[in-house]
Amino acid sequence: MVLDNLGSSLRDSLDDLRGQSRIDEADVDNVVREIQRSLLSADVETGLVMQLSDDIEERALEEEPPGGTTARDHVLRIVYEELVELVGDSTELPLEEQTIMLAGLQGSGKTTSAAKMAWWFSKKGLRPAVIQTDTFRPGAFDQAEEMAGRAEVAFYGDPDCDDPVQIARDGLAATEDADVHIVDTAGRHALEDDLIAEIEEIDRVVDPDRSLLVLDAAIGQGAKDQATEFERAIGIDGVMITKLDGTAKGGGALTAVNETDSSIAFLGSGETVQDIERFEASGFISRLLGMGDLQQLAERVERAMEETEEAEDDWDPEDMMEGEFTLVDMRNQMKAMDRMGPLDQVMDMIPGLGGGLMDQLPDDAMDVTQDRMRDFEIVMDSMTDQEMTDPNRIGQERKRRIARGAGVEVDRIEELLEQYRMMKRTMEQFQGMGDGDMQRMMQKLQQGGGGGGGGGMGGMGPFGD
Repeated sequence: MVLDNLGSSLRDSLDDLRGQSRIDEADVDNVVREIQRSLLSADVETGLVMQLSDDIEERALEEEPPGGTTARDHVLRIVYEELVELVGDSTELPLEEQTIMLAGLQGSGKTTSAAKMAWWFSKKGLRPAVIQTDTFRPGAFDQAEEMAGRAEVAFYGDPDCDDPVQIARDGLAATEDADVHIVDTAGRHALEDDLIAEIEEIDRVVDPDRSLLVLDAAIGQGAKDQATEFERAIGIDGVMITKLDGTAKGGGALTAVNETDSSIAFLGSGETVQDIERFEASGFISRLLGMGDLQQLAERVERAMEETEEAEDDWDPEDMMEGEFTLVDMRNQMKAMDRMGPLDQVMDMIPGLGGGLMDQLPDDAMDVTQDRMRDFEIVMDSMTDQEMTDPNRIGQERKRRIARGAGVEVDRIEELLEQYRMMKRTMEQFQGMGDGDMQRMMQKLQQGGGGGGGGGMGGMGPFGD
């Protein structure tokens, strides 16, 4: 994730403050040095780094911690607030009719991002359309058409036309019934004059409500020149940062936001159209510092459960709260979890489980866990309907038969059944809860993350703001 090393190194330096009621200049210097080192290594522009670290140092030394607040939590809150200020508010994207034009260099991920944005708008109840105007890159039309198909949204492009301006004009007319038009433009390997001239022409024809700059998270210091040139040509209203699933540093994107006086609209990771999230500064920084993001987690859970319910016609998740919890329910829960995205991203959203805990796990821990879940699915595919609805009938002979059918050891069957029993006990506890009990549990979860700093409830801040 972008600036992930910052979160890890900051947690290490803040852990040195545990138990202290006050901090001195040496403590603050240590934290500030970690911030500077992490931001610079992430390719954030030097001026921005110095501005941020000076503000943190000044506040940490001059502000008195509120009563009952530890030195660690006081500094953590200051760092959180200053980082939120640095990344700024999310780009305004009202859920209404609009035209969005995407700009960026070749390879930044514009075509994939267009489909992802269209999918996102479709999930908000709008009718989006993708208009592909890239006549420069071979295969651009085919890729865009395929991605729009995956997103199940309207698409327009013309592989036989070599005039991108005409394609844009025709595309708007052909998709006039759409609520949101997303216009994907051509890129180049560098900021060439013909690229700028072309996008200026498309801009005049399309007259977009918003122009978004698409940036690869690995862009580095080159983001400054790119952002400046596109800002001069068409004006940049927001940034989408792509490819956050890799080892990208990501600091260049923050530089671009600062350079264009804009904001971040979306974060993209992965290759599927669902791998997109609306940027929210509070939740993003909260995750970065290991304090979770319950709002983003809740949105993913709700979406995943709805999609799983649609795919499984005879399954209603509410039944789990009222009746017997079976292996059928467990399998559908696993499918829903898989739809939520990579497990490490989900863990980062849970207060107390992301951040510092993730730092302590082996690098392959999430891969091992997901492999185990895949094994469980294979095992359940080898069971009969009666065994799935009544696991109590699975004795030793049945375990051996299931293991042979799934190609695993009997121990794996035992692991699955033990996991099932744990989940069943948990569901039985939920079944006895009233609304007040659930609210108290959520409040406790929000207050328990981040080593005392509070869990992150995106949109209101992890400190209860």
